[in-house]
Amino acid sequence: MKVSVVICAYTMDRWSALNDAVQSCVDQTVGADEIILVIDHNDELYERASDALRHVRVIKNQSSRGLSGARNTGVSCSVGDVVVFLDDDAYAEPNWLAELIAPFDDPTVAGVGGWIVPHWETKAPTWFPLTFYWILGCSYEGLPPTRSAIRNPIGASMALRRRVFSDVGGFSTGIGRIGKIPLGCEETELCIRYSTFRPSDRFILTHEAIVHHRVPASRLTWHYFWSRCWAEGLSKAAVTSLVGASSGFSAERRHLLQSLPSEIFGSVRAIRHDPRSQCTRVALIVAGTFTTAAGVVRGHFAVRRTPILPGSIDIDESLRSHDRPAD
Repeated sequence: MKVSVVICAYTMDRWSALNDAVQSCVDQTVGADEIILVIDHNDELYERASDALRHVRVIKNQSSRGLSGARNTGVSCSVGDVVVFLDDDAYAEPNWLAELIAPFDDPTVAGVGGWIVPHWETKAPTWFPLTFYWILGCSYEGLPPTRSAIRNPIGASMALRRRVFSDVGGFSTGIGRIGKIPLGCEETELCIRYSTFRPSDRFILTHEAIVHHRVPASRLTWHYFWSRCWAEGLSKAAVTSLVGASSGFSAERRHLLQSLPSEIFGSVRAIRHDPRSQCTRVALIVAGTFTTAAGVVRGHFAVRRTPILPGSIDIDESLRSHDRPAD
């Protein structure tokens, strides 16, 4: 089984973190057959990466600007039976790749998500809700045990069989992050699309494949928290317009009814020991939930006025037309 690792990058601001991400892929106990770095419409970054990172293949995004287009470019030029994705501001532990691809021994496993822990660049906040770690791109409280089935992996650390792309196409370019615009859910929509096409297959989570995701101080502000919740709501509205509310909100319903109340009750019980942090947690959970819901409502009205088209590429056709995109 051949394995390709794809990292997408768009900004010089993360140069140091990008080097760490690439090096962590090189230093794996079980190496990938190839490591592909896709530069998303940034010529300066492309030139620097091409010159400095000679041990990986550096290419330009040949698709639409944004994370979805960059990932599709990486998939279309890769050779792996399994395509692995790592964020440019994350770094993997040495056994990450071995643990991430091990579940593919089961032919019904279409994709695997790793466990993503925060790398705090400042002091770890005791007030940040554990159930909202998804805002930071990290695994959050409420996810199931290791080797459990999930609706979709978190994009910062995931592996997908090539047949996912050959069967239903690539990541939709109608949704997803573009530069610093904090939209997302492109992996959610892709996995739901594939599960609808091939319901006998499944996606699973493995806690043993560990990645560290950098969390700068700028992400520990009320503005960032609010904007990410709002953007998540908008993204969910876009996803449900493509796959339906039943599939689009399945994981969120469980999170809302089980995980969030559990953390609220736990924080209330702990208020006497740390009143400031625990009250802040409760307030953020409530505010974040309502802000996300408001984003969903706003997004539904926007989608009704301007419907979103899936916009995914045909990976097989892309491979036939240009086996490897021009650098």
